[in-house]
Amino acid sequence: MLKNTLDMTEYLSFLYFIFFSLFFCCFMLFTSWFLGGRSLSRYKNTPFESGVVSVGNTHLHFSVKFYLIAIFFVIFDVEALYLYAWSVSIVESGWIGFVEATIFILFLLLSLFYLVRIKALNWVTS
Repeated sequence: MLKNTLDMTEYLSFLYFIFFSLFFCCFMLFTSWFLGGRSLSRYKNTPFESGVVSVGNTHLHFSVKFYLIAIFFVIFDVEALYLYAWSVSIVESGWIGFVEATIFILFLLLSLFYLVRIKALNWVTS
């Protein structure tokens, strides 16, 4: 009986957390809408950078290569984070952890060679 009561209090505290988090978010959104300014000038929706009015066309078309390189960077950066976590716990993981990390590194190298092979990292289009 006591164990069920403890479980319910844990769930109840989690529900309180969710309720107050949602309430606080809604409160902040409503307060900013209620107290915020309502300007109706023609310059309201014009873009500016650091207070400087833009000159020329602000719609620039970026190459997909920028996004592709950014995605590759994020992927390999997260994998480097995993390798750092493994290097911190190398003593606890033992030989099994070493073999797993070696397989992981080989998988990274294979994926990098695959990206080079399909010319995903080539910047110049041919």
